[in-house]
Amino acid sequence: MITTQHSGAPADVQPLVSLALSFWGAKAAMTAVDLGVFGELARGPREEKELATALGFAGRGARDFFDALVAIGLLERRGQTYANTPMAEQYLDPSKPSYIGGVFEMTNQRLYPVWCELAVALQTGLPRNEAKDENDYYANLGRSSDRLAVFLRGMTGLSAAASRAIAEQAPWGDYRTFLDVGGAEGGLAVRIASAHPHLTGGCFELPGVAGYFDAYVARFGLSDRLQFHGGDFFEDPLPKADVIVMGHVLHNWNLDQKRALVRKAYAALPPGGMLLVHECLIDDERKQNAFGLLMSLNMLLVTREGFGFTGAECQAWMWEAGFGKTRVEHLCGSEWMVVAIK
Repeated sequence: MITTQHSGAPADVQPLVSLALSFWGAKAAMTAVDLGVFGELARGPREEKELATALGFAGRGARDFFDALVAIGLLERRGQTYANTPMAEQYLDPSKPSYIGGVFEMTNQRLYPVWCELAVALQTGLPRNEAKDENDYYANLGRSSDRLAVFLRGMTGLSAAASRAIAEQAPWGDYRTFLDVGGAEGGLAVRIASAHPHLTGGCFELPGVAGYFDAYVARFGLSDRLQFHGGDFFEDPLPKADVIVMGHVLHNWNLDQKRALVRKAYAALPPGGMLLVHECLIDDERKQNAFGLLMSLNMLLVTREGFGFTGAECQAWMWEAGFGKTRVEHLCGSEWMVVAIK
């Protein structure tokens, strides 16, 4: 975050220059994921020319590209031999169950282009992706296997750190069953079930997600404890569970739809049941959490009516629905959870 100087001394301009060019590093990392750099190096270290050849590079730029990935902490180099850093080896090798590179794939293929049209979105109030031409964007998403696969992997990557924190912080010992509403391919469900063997649960998603969920859950040996429920959460009742989770779901919808989903969760929970909403919340004063505000702008770009919200706003919707105790709790980075007890 850029700080403002109030003294008479001129401010350092470098933070502004760095901000203007901050997309360089992100774009380099996205490109490395899309070109398969980390999957190639997962097979073993490679010298510069060997790695460039394997990736189909023409030569010019390869050394700078690889060394830039070293400088931003994704590759290691000894002499002219490159290898993945431990972090890249664990999270960016697509052959591993721990892969979260989908967030780089989704950002590069789907978000980066539409952010170039932010000015148009602000002037028109309309999204800049397919949602501008589609009445039911998410239903149409499920009709394209390529679009859907990238989106689901992106959701797993985006929520990876929050999923770990939720599995650790929420009072799972008090409950037996859970349901992740809009849970994509099952990243959070797998994390919770892996950490708490006494729990059984599942995911409520559009029917077209079923195969992706089943395949992802099977990679972790959890098919006997995690079940897929297909449906439309605006049209169908939610399956009953002790805990209902909505992660990065409410921000996709308008205010009336947000309230309706909270009411649906209330109806599906038993007395004492818990609703857990996790999002990149905007801070209540709307001054500090830049990522939460930028995420809300992202909803402008990719949805027809979605927007971000504060913890206080979410608590108000929960009270309106009938929930009693509520709290806002930090998870990690810009991720927070709002918890309500029926």
